[in-house]
Amino acid sequence: QVRLVESGGGSVQAGGSLRLSCAASGRFIRINDMGWYRQAPGKQRELVAALTRAGSTTYADSVKGRCTISRDNSKNTVYLQMDSLNPDDTAVYYCNAQIMTVLLNTIASWGPGTQVTVSS
Repeated sequence: QVRLVESGGGSVQAGGSLRLSCAASGRFIRINDMGWYRQAPGKQRELVAALTRAGSTTYADSVKGRCTISRDNSKNTVYLQMDSLNPDDTAVYYCNAQIMTVLLNTIASWGPGTQVTVSS
């Protein structure tokens, strides 16, 4: 079983910063791509940022220049540093990881989400 747990969400004022963390635990061989998605009320879930194991990054246009994704493979953890937050960033943020299991297949695992609320 693989488990992802996010932390670091909360309420901030516009212009503030938050750092989200997501740690993977359980039995698996390797974590490949990791990423952050978000879902605002009434909207579809969207990609915020993604990071391959090799270090390639992808960012949504709406967060480029304001967010930085990073990972610590030794801790099976991915981070999302978010700066210059604005009310449009308010959403539930979900961690995603592509995980190679002990059965040598790759599964997509999701965390339960962490709420980020930005007030104006």
